[in-house]
Amino acid sequence: MIEVWAHRGDSVHAPENTLKAFGKAVQAGAYGVEFDVQLSSDAQPVVIHDETLERTTNGTGRVVDHTWAQLAQLDASAGRPGFAGEPIPRLAEVLALLAPSGLWANIELKNSVVAYPGLEEIVLAAVQEAGMADRVVLSSFSQASVARLADLTDLEVGLLFEPNELIFRPWRRAVALGATALHPPRLRSSAALVRAARDQGLKVRAWVANRPAEVNRLVEAGVDGYFTDSPSTAVILS
Repeated sequence: MIEVWAHRGDSVHAPENTLKAFGKAVQAGAYGVEFDVQLSSDAQPVVIHDETLERTTNGTGRVVDHTWAQLAQLDASAGRPGFAGEPIPRLAEVLALLAPSGLWANIELKNSVVAYPGLEEIVLAAVQEAGMADRVVLSSFSQASVARLADLTDLEVGLLFEPNELIFRPWRRAVALGATALHPPRLRSSAALVRAARDQGLKVRAWVANRPAEVNRLVEAGVDGYFTDSPSTAVILS
């Protein structure tokens, strides 16, 4: 069975990276939920994608420059009707929602732009506390973070890379870092890449596919899974 991952939750039907979006992903029957984690200024792990607040909240400035108490007061609905007041969740809240659901969690550590000292250890501690260690994939664009995670844990670790990022034979780079999965952009997810990664013992999960043609191409390429903004539609297609 191909893995269908809800990208930042069911972000078509609810504001991304919110508890509402994750709840809708559970209802949609997704295999797992992907979300992003950063740290507040007082080292609390919070679930938000951008390093700045303006796009998805009514706040301003960088996430890292705000305490958790300040972040908790913000509206993370991105102005979407019917979701006013939806807060930025903490990592522990998201894991508590997913723990009884049976869904997997792909936690992306957002430390390729802002260096968050100790983020790897903080995320791993939260995963253990939630009892989710058997259903978690950790990933990052930061190669240093991927290597750090591979040293710290036996959990699955995925290397992310951008469409224009020049990594020669990224499957070899992933293995050299100690990763067990490769998470390439959709446009780089060819059948040849999938075969090469599989030959190295890696799982391949591609991002992001929303249209039927995109999903079908990834399925034909043989990926293990893909990330989508609309899991309810993608589950049917796959």
